[in-house]
Amino acid sequence: MSTPQPQNIVLIGFMGVGKTTIGKLLAKKLGFHFTDTDAQIVTQAGCPIPEIFTKEGEEGFRQRETTVLNALTTKQHSIIATGGGIITREENIPILKKLGYVVWLTASENEIYDRVTANSDRPLMQTKDPRQTIRDLLTLRDPLYSSACHLCVDTTGFHSEDIAYGVRESALVYFSGLASPPAPES
Repeated sequence: MSTPQPQNIVLIGFMGVGKTTIGKLLAKKLGFHFTDTDAQIVTQAGCPIPEIFTKEGEEGFRQRETTVLNALTTKQHSIIATGGGIITREENIPILKKLGYVVWLTASENEIYDRVTANSDRPLMQTKDPRQTIRDLLTLRDPLYSSACHLCVDTTGFHSEDIAYGVRESALVYFSGLASPPAPES
């Protein structure tokens, strides 16, 4: 008898593409539990992400991401929204795939810029030229997101409800080949 595959949806993508918003909508539509890796890190550290970056640097934060990701491998029927840089550690990509159906949410550079520069809680955007920082990070990360995902969805110009509906439908098709697919929304 084969081991059942995890039936989670894992959302990856750059900061500001809507992972948390869409993740919460998906969780509601599917009756799944919602987990945000950044929120878990903040809870475990007892301080906000900018403070973690100040105290431990980016490497310390990335180690915390990997620890949280590993702890989620026993989850079932969950929507997992990850931090934008979770794919920068090579060891995280197989863990993401082990967790379940990986969806890469994207957005245009302009849309990302508009969304992330309005929030001062993003340590990687505290640069002289946030637009160039976004461009540079996307250049580095896009191939990693691509290698980690089952599905890529561009969120630019779309309503969160529509994106969640599309991801849900795609996930149901994906799950239909597994042992116990989730029940469709009633």
